[in-house]
Amino acid sequence: MSRFLIVTLPLTGHAHRAMAIADELSARGHEVAWCGPKSYFRPLLGPDATLFPTGTRLFRDQAGHGIAALKSLWQQYIIPMARFMLPAVDRAMLAYQPDMVVADQHALAGALVAHRHGLPWATLVTEAMELTHPLAALPRVDAWVRAQLASLCREAGVTDVGFDPLFSPYLLIAFTTSALTGEQPFPGHFVLVGAAMLERPGAFAWELLDPARRKVLITVGTMATGLAADFYQRAAAAVAPLAATVQAIAIGPPDLLRDPPGNVLVVPSVPMLALLPRLDAVISHGGMNTVCETLAHGVPLVLAPIRHDQPVVASQVVRAGAGIRVPFSRVRPGQLREALVTILDDPSYRRAAMRIRNSFAAAGGAPAAAAHLESLVRVAR
Repeated sequence: MSRFLIVTLPLTGHAHRAMAIADELSARGHEVAWCGPKSYFRPLLGPDATLFPTGTRLFRDQAGHGIAALKSLWQQYIIPMARFMLPAVDRAMLAYQPDMVVADQHALAGALVAHRHGLPWATLVTEAMELTHPLAALPRVDAWVRAQLASLCREAGVTDVGFDPLFSPYLLIAFTTSALTGEQPFPGHFVLVGAAMLERPGAFAWELLDPARRKVLITVGTMATGLAADFYQRAAAAVAPLAATVQAIAIGPPDLLRDPPGNVLVVPSVPMLALLPRLDAVISHGGMNTVCETLAHGVPLVLAPIRHDQPVVASQVVRAGAGIRVPFSRVRPGQLREALVTILDDPSYRRAAMRIRNSFAAAGGAPAAAAHLESLVRVAR
């Protein structure tokens, strides 16, 4: 039996993947502890989980699009969050004495503290941006990010040449496969395990679903709803003329669509993994978690990426043949409807999504990730 300390951000797509792996580790007889904000993680983990609280630093909406959004994410959230979490992670390390640290790639404090204590650590890659390194084509932006990391490392007392808190030299677990990323020469300690999925709790009125119509989910995830009111209006207008054959489920607050068309259900949340097998298509912002869960069920997508790694993810889906990309801020209802009808009616999109689904299934998901972590602990001992 080994002891794992998981350090992750209080964001749904990050936390739920780590929870799926934690469940696997616990089922194999290992001890798992967490380090993160109590207000976020305690309701998710339950009263019996070992949790070392960091205090709470809220995620505030960042600049809207493009390079400005990326710099804002780093400058206003990732780097400040690392500084904020460092003392708490250090205390957790001393109190828990783990055999290994499992750190979200953007929870930089986990990697920094593990390195300072001489412990092996694994990186969980929850987004596509750093894994496929598209910033190499933007050298000034890449240099800026690297400068932020170097400054943070110096502040944390880590001055080792070559140390990179984004990439563990021991093990890096990415929640995708080459069927989505494309064939790339990843290092040997990079493992691509496909989707690691955990059901979100919540009720759903299943009786409202019409078995005679095709089902479409509309979602921009949990972090961009405030930006998406107009997009939801356009998406509703896109599906309204398809009422005879299509029923849509839009995820968002009750006032998201004040007067939705009759074929659009507006709900605050859905049990995603239970709903996905019933869907024929998903209209999404291109968040990595939503995309991977959707493709893990062989469902094609219409993608309207907003910022951060979402354009990268959308490009991967389009290149794999499993979806169509539209411009988030400019797509008109007619264009969105045309894209949706295309992926519903052209079976090639479903076939491509099924190929990715099969690749994800073969990669092993959370059980495979847990097995790799076990192997690393055995070697480290």
